[in-house]
Amino acid sequence: MTQGPLTTEAGAPVADNQNSETAGAGGPVLVQDQLLLEKLAHFNRERIPERVVHARGAGAYGTFTVTADVTRYTRAAFLSEVGKRTETFLRFSTVAGNLGAADAVRDPRGFSLKFYTEEGNYDLVGNNTPVFFIRDAIKFPDFIHTQKRDPYTGSTEPDNVWDFWSLSPESTHQVTWLFGDRGIPASYRHMDGFGSHTFQWNNEAGEVFWVKYHFKTDQGIKCLTAEEADVLAGQDPDSHQRDLRESIERGDFPTWTVGVQIMPAAEAATYRFNPFDLTKVWSHADYPVIEIGKLELNRNPENVFAEVEQSVFSPAHFVPGIGPSPDKMLQGRLFAYGDAHRYRVGINADHLPVNRPHATEARTNSRDGALYDGRHKGAKNYEPNSFGGPVQTGRPLWQPVPVSGVTGDHEAPLHAEDNDFVQAGDLYRLMTDEEKDRLIGNLTGALAQVSREDIVERAIANFRQADADFGKRLEAALQALRG
Repeated sequence: MTQGPLTTEAGAPVADNQNSETAGAGGPVLVQDQLLLEKLAHFNRERIPERVVHARGAGAYGTFTVTADVTRYTRAAFLSEVGKRTETFLRFSTVAGNLGAADAVRDPRGFSLKFYTEEGNYDLVGNNTPVFFIRDAIKFPDFIHTQKRDPYTGSTEPDNVWDFWSLSPESTHQVTWLFGDRGIPASYRHMDGFGSHTFQWNNEAGEVFWVKYHFKTDQGIKCLTAEEADVLAGQDPDSHQRDLRESIERGDFPTWTVGVQIMPAAEAATYRFNPFDLTKVWSHADYPVIEIGKLELNRNPENVFAEVEQSVFSPAHFVPGIGPSPDKMLQGRLFAYGDAHRYRVGINADHLPVNRPHATEARTNSRDGALYDGRHKGAKNYEPNSFGGPVQTGRPLWQPVPVSGVTGDHEAPLHAEDNDFVQAGDLYRLMTDEEKDRLIGNLTGALAQVSREDIVERAIANFRQADADFGKRLEAALQALRG
């Protein structure tokens, strides 16, 4: 099969790609060897800044198929009829590790899903946990700084991690989850996904519902012990990425059953927990998970950098019938994610094939900037205009939410059963004795690395408030380990 000649970036054929041009057989390299300079200059610029969080990831394309009628809850077109299929792209990731980190580590996993709908792209940017460490985005930079390298030591420091967690009792629920059996998934295929936040659905009549998304793996939950993960991370740092790619290559397409919890808007104010608090879950007894669809991953990216590293997701990418909630973490992410991508990939990141709409066309008045591809040609770049330009619809994507009170730095409102420990305690009491043993062992190993006793005491006190037995067993195990 003829490939054609190798060329320069300008398309000129390359005569010799093995030897630099020199002044004589043994002389110095000449600056006129533009192929050499072009290759070295491009090589120096092959990387873009990695994501500050979720840097380590893998992705795949697939389809979402509607399996239940939800038109009474949302007017989103891609959910409009049973059997309807929408192309998707899903990026999995770890949170704290950098681009070269290992996959098999104790860390939440990102579960970011792009729906290429006929009304534009809808991005659902979630995790493999239904809750998170904090409830307000103003604390997010501080939290992530504790997970990253210390500015003095250049290493991740257990003192920093546990100092923040112990001083932030709201993290107790997520920490209990993280150090339990599901803290280290065996693969991306063998874990659940969650939208985590609360979102708004609204129907054709304008009625509002609050929803939470659940993605239940059809492969079954499989996890690693700390000991198994330590071995695997050393032997195969790319274990999760390799598993996902090879599974799809052999036709073993992973699937998830997609469900939602649905809360009528009027019930939010009196629900026993603040329904917009990211550190809390909604009880399944109160709001059962209703199956709405099936997600299948069935195609690998052709180029990891172009399609996984340069893929961008933003919680602000909604479609008609879906919108945000007053969740303070979500509200912060509506800005932060898009801003990160404009900095990291560039102002025209949405023009890249993996990011642009596949089932419709983006029609904006934004122009120029780095790597602008000229797609608008000579079209006018303002609105309104009388030259046939795009026009507004006059119908918002989501319904307005009533607000009251004065502006200020308000704490999240407390509901009847809200506190920072109740759900962590509920989670602990749901565990079997064997699961509790492993949880205590994982926490003990992590706390044993903390150098300051006051930090350890604060951390144990938080778990004791979640459940007296939880704190008592953890304290005893730590004392036994330390002798």
